[in-house]
Amino acid sequence: MPLAFAGIEPLHIMFAYAMNQNYGTLCHTNFIKSKLGLWGYIFVTPSHHRVHHASNTKYLDKNMGMVLIIWDRMFGTFKAEEKETEYEKIKYGLTSEIEDKGPINIVIHEWKEIFKDFFVRKKKLPLSTRLKYVFMPPGWSHDGSTKTSKELQKDL
Repeated sequence: MPLAFAGIEPLHIMFAYAMNQNYGTLCHTNFIKSKLGLWGYIFVTPSHHRVHHASNTKYLDKNMGMVLIIWDRMFGTFKAEEKETEYEKIKYGLTSEIEDKGPINIVIHEWKEIFKDFFVRKKKLPLSTRLKYVFMPPGWSHDGSTKTSKELQKDL
């Protein structure tokens, strides 16, 4: 909407969106194993995107860019895919299993957990602490009983 309000033609916006989605689809392959040289220094490659979807501790919260990997390099969230002999095979998915694998629960399960933390599990804590369960990184806890991805990665 901001682009349309700025005067960009709707057809141009739709074309750019379609190209972005097509590029994102191409990055979801396991068939391309190489890092793609100079292209891979600026743009997201399938190797970068595999890291993005990995649940291995070393790869958590890495390679967030959808098209340009240069942003991850600039902000310190870049991680190159390592060979299985150097680290371990990429595991896709969540860091812990969820019981209900229905499509609606897959989309909203984390919101349900945040809701439970705020209103059920931590209801005896002060409001300021409960709000941290909403706005702090995943894994944050007031008592240190769980760890964020950065804290887990320090232990490697």
